[in-house]
Order: sequence, then C-alpha cells, then structure tokens
Amino acid sequence: MISQVTPAVHGYTSFLRSLGHEPVALLCTREGADRYGRVAEVVAGAPAELDVVMPATRAGIAPLLELYRPDLALCAAFPWKIPPDAIAVPRRGIVNGHPSLLPRYRGPSPVSWAIRNGETEIGFTFHYMDAELDTGAILAQTSIPLGDEHSWEELEPKLVTAVGAMLPSALERAELGDPGDEQPEEGTYFSFFEPEYVRIDRSQTMDEVERQVRAWRFHSPTSGERGALTDLDGETVRVLRVSWEPADGPTLECADGTLWIVETEPA
Repeated sequence: MISQVTPAVHGYTSFLRSLGHEPVALLCTREGADRYGRVAEVVAGAPAELDVVMPATRAGIAPLLELYRPDLALCAAFPWKIPPDAIAVPRRGIVNGHPSLLPRYRGPSPVSWAIRNGETEIGFTFHYMDAELDTGAILAQTSIPLGDEHSWEELEPKLVTAVGAMLPSALERAELGDPGDEQPEEGTYFSFFEPEYVRIDRSQTMDEVERQVRAWRFHSPTSGERGALTDLDGETVRVLRVSWEPADGPTLECADGTLWIVETEPA
C-alpha cells in the first residue's frame, strides 16, 4: 500500500485480504503527512502486521519497494508524484484509485472541483500509474451520484460500495498482465483552488455559496489557507455546513436569498 490516509489503508487492506491477497507494507512519507493527518497517527494507525516505510525523498521510493519486490502496489492519496523507476519495481505495476471519471477531473482534488462545477455525479477509477498524473490505462471505472454530502464521512459509503464492486476485476486484470484501456489524450486537469476562492463572496447566488462550502470540505490538504471563510460578529470563521431551510444560527445574505449557517469552526 502507498497512502497517507489511515481509513483508506485499513479499507484496502481488508478488501485485499478478502480477495486472497496479502499486503506486506505501507509506504508513506513525512512530507505532507500532517496535511492528511499527523504523521504519528498515520504510522500508529497502520495495521499492526504491516511494515511501515518512509522514504526521505522521491528517489528513495524505488529502493524501498525493491526490498519487498511486490507483485503489485495499490496507491491511494499520496502527496508525491511517484517517479518512473519506482513505478517499474512492482511486477504488475502500481494501481491508483482516483475519485473521478477519468480522463475528466485529473489532479489532486477531483471531488471538490466536481462539486464546485455543479456536477451531479463523480466517479471512481482504478488505473495504472505512469509517468504523468492520472493518465495511465484504466482497469475499472464507475460513476457515483452526488447528493448534498458535506464530508468524506458522508460520502464514504458510496465510495466503499464502488471500490468493493470494482477492485476484484481491476486486480484480476492486473494479475493477468492486461494493459488496461488507454485514456483518450483529451482530458481535464484541475489543480488546487485559487486563493481568491477562500473567502465567501456574498454577491454570489445561494447555489454558488453552498457549493463553495461543500467543495472546500473535500479539497485536498494544501499549505495555503483553506475556505470557506466569512466574517461573523467581527471574527473570521470557516463555514462547514449551510442550510437552505431556516435553522438556528447566523445567516448568509446572498445575491438571491438567505442561507443559514449551521456549522462553523475557528479559522
């Protein structure tokens, strides 16, 4: 496993074992680990039977993988671009799980961009890693409907269902040496949100503000400031959830009506 996210590590480990595969190690890194969860928590939260290895640089990934000579590596939420020499180590390559319908929404934060753009569905794709980001051949893919989810915990049941349905066929194709289905050359890539999107602009519509709040809940960790910020009673707060229906608490007056703020945290 290559990941920084403890729930993903546990989920994939259970899935793999149920399919007769035996994970042997977790590769993670100190760089960026605190953005996903404190590095000590990532290490302590790993399944006890997995070795945990941490390369100091990208150049150290391949030598560490060489120690285990894995048949295949499974990647989920890793902050580094994995170099070609490391991708070449596992006999069947490295398979990445990406929460979009590739080749749409390549990049580090596909769910947040889909919400921001008003999509009614996202997706999940298992694909081989290659030298570029999210461009490798596809092994399995499915669409996932979007509701009004405001957190990964709320979206997780849909993701777990999708992963559980697709992982067996993706692994089977990889085991057989199937090269996968090449992605079209055209696609869309989205990076991190721009700094101007951090603060809520009350001249936007209710729909735009609601999507901004939800989009930030799914945005990949970055070193920059996180939204969605607004000022309430002279203090800046991060808005975590809003309601279209009247609720207890402060309000956001938008261009076309009022949203109720139902959850915030200090900024």
